[in-house]
Amino acid sequence: MTATAAAKGKVLRAEADHVVFQPSNTNYELHLKADSFAGPVGVPVECTIRAQARKIYSVSTGGGFIQPLFGPPKIIQGRVVSIEGQHFTMHAAGASVVVALPEDESGIDLNTGAIAIGSMVNVVAFAGAVADFKS
Repeated sequence: MTATAAAKGKVLRAEADHVVFQPSNTNYELHLKADSFAGPVGVPVECTIRAQARKIYSVSTGGGFIQPLFGPPKIIQGRVVSIEGQHFTMHAAGASVVVALPEDESGIDLNTGAIAIGSMVNVVAFAGAVADFKS
């Protein structure tokens, strides 16, 4: 995991099939899959959030956000901070997210430019974003 991929925050609750993660300095409550989470609840932690893109759009304006505020991430918008093979890391509203590119090229719509470091992208994600916690 690169330093830019770490999302800092705290786990609010650990459910049977997911955790509720709140990135630092936000009101978000992201429902993320986490295999048998046994870490601390309510204290600062770091994790890598991973999402599979269904569709990626390049955008020219706007800020970083994750929708919905409460629940599994479905739309993620932010700036690209690194690119590695078929994945890129973006910073969106208090959390970095590693995004896997769509398998089908029709899932990428780059009307305002290529995916590059510093570019703004909007990702429509498949259900099931995952949190990998540092041990």
